[in-house]
Amino acid sequence: MSLQQNPMQWNNPVVAQRADPWVYLHEDGYYYFTGSVPSYDRIEVRRARTLAELAGAEPVVAWRKYESGPMSKNIWAPEIHYIDEKWYIYFAAGQAREGEVDHSFRHRMYVLENESPNPLEGTWVEKGQVMTEWDSFALDATTFKHRGKLYYVWAQQDPNIKGNSNLYISEMENPWTLKGKQTMITTPEYDWEVIGFLVNEGAAVLKKNGKIFISYSASATDHNYKMGLLTASEDADLLDPASWIKSKEPVFETNEANGQYGPGHNSFTTSPDGETDIVIYHSRTYKETIGDPLYDGNRHARAQIITWNEDGTPNFGTPVADGPISLQQKELVKG
Repeated sequence: MSLQQNPMQWNNPVVAQRADPWVYLHEDGYYYFTGSVPSYDRIEVRRARTLAELAGAEPVVAWRKYESGPMSKNIWAPEIHYIDEKWYIYFAAGQAREGEVDHSFRHRMYVLENESPNPLEGTWVEKGQVMTEWDSFALDATTFKHRGKLYYVWAQQDPNIKGNSNLYISEMENPWTLKGKQTMITTPEYDWEVIGFLVNEGAAVLKKNGKIFISYSASATDHNYKMGLLTASEDADLLDPASWIKSKEPVFETNEANGQYGPGHNSFTTSPDGETDIVIYHSRTYKETIGDPLYDGNRHARAQIITWNEDGTPNFGTPVADGPISLQQKELVKG
């Protein structure tokens, strides 16, 4: 059986030049993939039966940026979710320059909806901006359901807190509207979170072993980019900041020996049978970039097996070297 036919194996990178990769395994047996395209001008979705086949899957353009005004520049970090029998894409967007004023990083968060059973078909409808307590830099939204409630987790700049972005959580009234209080659950504070920029962003949620884990990324998007972890009990009040325990050290970071630099902005999926947990992330194969690393297009999407510690927490190990990965070789990825 070839690599392309074996759902238990894949080659890294799984998709080239796709930062902020998001993979969702749907009940129809397809892996749905989206991520930031290097030109930051559109949102694409593709699907495949296996992770190995994502690289060759034909992408479909779900939405393109406007020429001016909101949603006209730097289309970042789309995520595709299936909520109450409809598809949603969450993304962030800035604005094109207006005369002498550059709005490229005036990012706000937006939502698209598609009622088609297959999100590569049908029509994506704009549901508008997700409004938060402040009109400030905001991005990297994700959602998850827990005990009948829909939650929204995102990164935003609080005008009263020094730094670029913190992580917040809120309950949702519907997939594009927040309700109730908004709680900050982490702010950049450790040395490894404030290299280049004071950043906590790129949240992804993993529920297992009676706990809810939120991974996130920190520092600048060069080789200093790395992942941290928040943990809460599944019985806790998720809107209480005291419910969340933060890792004091990064849980996934650059591994020069394996040629992986700046791993982060991840999502989570599983093997087709649901038995093995997998982290999807981006990284580069070189340390130094020319100019702003945001405009270096060689952050590739990679997939790696997660193992589990005796205390029920995830062990991400270290980023492995590019090449074939087998779900039957979990020892490869242990730290």
